[in-house]
Amino acid sequence: MTDAHALASAAPLRLFNSLTRSVEDFTPVHPGEARVYSCGPTVYNFQHIGNMRAYVFADTLGRTLAFKGYKLRHIINITDVGHLTSDADAGDDKMEKAAALQGKSAWDIAAFYTAEFKRDLQWLNVRDPAKWTVATDYVARMIEFAKSIAYKHCYELESGLYFDVSTVADYGRLARAVTDEGEGRIEEVDGKRHAADFAIWRKTPAGETRQMEWDSPWGRGAPGWHLECSVMGEAELGMPFDIHTGGIDHREIHHPNEIAQNQAFRGCGGLDHAEHSGARLWMHNNFLIDRGGKMSKSSGEFLRLQLLADRGYHPLAYRLMCLQAHYRSELEFSWEGLGAALTRLKRLVMAAAPVRDAEEAEVSDRRLADLLAKFDAAMSDDLGTAVALTLIEEAAAMKKIDAGQKRAALAAMDAVLGLELLSISRADLRLRPKAATTAEDAIEATLARRKEARAAKDFAASDALRDELIAAGVEVMDGDPLGWDWRLEAI
Repeated sequence: MTDAHALASAAPLRLFNSLTRSVEDFTPVHPGEARVYSCGPTVYNFQHIGNMRAYVFADTLGRTLAFKGYKLRHIINITDVGHLTSDADAGDDKMEKAAALQGKSAWDIAAFYTAEFKRDLQWLNVRDPAKWTVATDYVARMIEFAKSIAYKHCYELESGLYFDVSTVADYGRLARAVTDEGEGRIEEVDGKRHAADFAIWRKTPAGETRQMEWDSPWGRGAPGWHLECSVMGEAELGMPFDIHTGGIDHREIHHPNEIAQNQAFRGCGGLDHAEHSGARLWMHNNFLIDRGGKMSKSSGEFLRLQLLADRGYHPLAYRLMCLQAHYRSELEFSWEGLGAALTRLKRLVMAAAPVRDAEEAEVSDRRLADLLAKFDAAMSDDLGTAVALTLIEEAAAMKKIDAGQKRAALAAMDAVLGLELLSISRADLRLRPKAATTAEDAIEATLARRKEARAAKDFAASDALRDELIAAGVEVMDGDPLGWDWRLEAI
């Protein structure tokens, strides 16, 4: 007999630590628990799909930890203040700038885009964290945190309170930056002691009023972006906690600055001991590459989940696309690749359909048990999702096997991959493109007539009906191994 919980202890969980640049055994700070903090979005605009890859990764990590038997406490923050228009700690506050451009309050901007972000997560089947932490709810704690380190690690300038990076050991090790030039993409401010010094509190300039500002010992203003994660991570998870996640772009500036604050707050020494950073492991997903040039928000109709859905691609196809690559590898986006991922997802859903309503039974069949063991090993090896996908496909394709056991095996695997294989149908994956004008019942009727014509070897009629469909913006996918299918083109 076997089940997912028995397998959870079979293979040791090993994860890549960006701080040490090595794969390490996962040993929780608190036995039986896994405490994870993920850098959330700055809610001044919609999130592009490159942003969303970070949450598919963090969700997969959380699901794997749960699969391995750990009690998961996952925190994701919402940045509604403090993040500047450059990640290099320069420019205007993103929230204030968006509010001015749209003629709304910063609070309204934050509420709207937070709701849109959470809807995107639902589309991707990303589970809610144990708690959403919103930056503006923690400003009082941020001020107390800053006060506790200011006397030893900070200095005040006319523009705010700055952290002196020379006061902590091994600053920039996460980014592998050992010189001022290595971390020199920080705002140039008169009076800064070092190029990499960063603001932890920004004073509102004289004669100006911000929508989001608070009184502090250093004047009225707002916290720096880096401060919020240190404060919320410590408040909700304690320090050190187990894992801190984020996109690889955070590895260069945001997370080194967060680590420096954590060292200062805890009175810690150097980073030869990873827990001095505030977390035992720092994990980062790599970039999504868009060679078509629509990744950036500045391009107008940038790539976001709504655009994918508007073109007829179910967001879960994007989740599968992310899982096809290792989280530490670059992933290139293309519409062809997304279409292939959708077809792969349809095959999986159809293969799982016969056992969807079966009553789960404990897995005793050796073939299924071996697949589950291989699946556990793949996910335990630094989240080997690409291999895990091939294993769930192999399980789904198995014939002459007990339906209840097969369902149990698929459910255990899909609880980690999050593709909803046992709750959605192939029809659910067919989204109508926004620009489509042809009624679906008319498409189905024409397809039925074409199928009859092909069966009767009336190829002239078949071709005529195909041309009719193409003119209406319907791509007929002849040779589709799944059977008759179609996709409306956005025309």
